[in-house]
Amino acid sequence: MSQAYEHIQEAASYIQSRTSVRPEIGLILGSGLGVLADLVENPVTIPYREIPHFPVSTVEGHAGDLLIGTIEGRAVVMMKGRFHMYEGYGPEVTAFPVRVMKAIGAEKLLVTNAAGGINTGYEPGDLMVISDHLNLTGRNPLIGANDSRLGVRFPDMSQAYSPRLRQLAKATAEHQGFSLREGVYAGLLGPNYETPAEIRMLRTMGADAVGMSTVSEVIVASHAGLEVLGISCISNMAAGILDQPLSHDEVMETADKVKDAFLKLVLALIPKM
Repeated sequence: MSQAYEHIQEAASYIQSRTSVRPEIGLILGSGLGVLADLVENPVTIPYREIPHFPVSTVEGHAGDLLIGTIEGRAVVMMKGRFHMYEGYGPEVTAFPVRVMKAIGAEKLLVTNAAGGINTGYEPGDLMVISDHLNLTGRNPLIGANDSRLGVRFPDMSQAYSPRLRQLAKATAEHQGFSLREGVYAGLLGPNYETPAEIRMLRTMGADAVGMSTVSEVIVASHAGLEVLGISCISNMAAGILDQPLSHDEVMETADKVKDAFLKLVLALIPKM
């Protein structure tokens, strides 16, 4: 674990050598939501491959750059493209950038994803603020010896998604003339989409949306003491709800359709976080 701490510090030192900006807020962008990067003012762009110990994103719709700059006067660090366990990375690797964000100054984290709608009241294009999650990946980034410099051995997850930030997001959306959904995100390992039977199981368990990311990042964020806001773009209805196959193309198309509303919401939220 001491080696993990050293790797975090080496990555943080390299990033800090590239910019004088010390970010307050970290942002992680999901499939098709990289347009948010256009909001960053005077960005310093650092390819992941240049950062010590950083993995590299291999998924369509996920670029591979770390951006540091400002949005609406707030200093931010943004991951344009994330890492997934289905790419072959362990959960501690997928969440490594969250540790680095904390090390360079971030105290809050906005994490976004594209998700399949399980709640039959949802429609593709809805935005859902995450109230809680189900970690059904069978993996946890905190397994192993605990380094107290990074967080406590047994972190509390009862408010992993900040009630304050969730309320702020809902109030901001309402002011803009639309309602945010609020629900539970189920994180599965992937990379295949779920079967109809699995979706029925997840609905019974209380999930409103399902995806293949986010949970390991939020577990580490809670361990690190970051205040987290999660927003899902409901990019498609999950298996068995509609009589049609699922595809990554549909995910990308829906994300493109909602990008204006998504950008407007995030632009208004960041100054208030």
